[in-house]
Amino acid sequence: MTITAPKHAIRRAAPLLALALGLGGCISLGGPPPESLLTLSPASPAPAGTGAMAAADRPVIAVLALDTPAKLDVLRVPVQVTDTELAYLKEAFWVEKPARLFRHLLGETLRARGGNNALVLDGDETVALATTTVRGTLTEMGYDVRSQSAVVRFDAIRVDAKGNATTRRFEARESGVTPEARAVGAALNRAANSVAAEVSAWVVEG
Repeated sequence: MTITAPKHAIRRAAPLLALALGLGGCISLGGPPPESLLTLSPASPAPAGTGAMAAADRPVIAVLALDTPAKLDVLRVPVQVTDTELAYLKEAFWVEKPARLFRHLLGETLRARGGNNALVLDGDETVALATTTVRGTLTEMGYDVRSQSAVVRFDAIRVDAKGNATTRRFEARESGVTPEARAVGAALNRAANSVAAEVSAWVVEG
């Protein structure tokens, strides 16, 4: 049995069908989704139950939003081919932009190092009461073809309760890394943890 819809129903459905086809076309432009996504995980996370409250005698450390150059303001892993040539690693995608991932990694590393002695904020919470703020620019978090290395570089700025600012550059490299998404992702995680540990020691110990 054949069912024929009234002409007025077909006229009403046509724009909806066109919209659906249009959306489908837009979605397909990005290609198939990646099989997996890369992220950063702390080598030494703060144990469950760890916490702190703001108090007059307890420091409050705020990790502010980080800056990045344009090449890192994406979900791709940059590859330095030559001094003037940049590409992106095939099939390598971050779950979030690198600056946000590193900010949370640094916050978690600070919590693990400070324990209950300091309140650490690494989100969008108010930082009006912070005794120390940490910000800066994540200048590198990618792969260098020439040295076959995963590189993480962070130019940090620490500001104490008196408004005194101190700057320092931190860098870690993992060499002998093959240009493959899984290998580079693991190497970048190790390098990022190394940088986060050094920054945390610098912030906590002054």
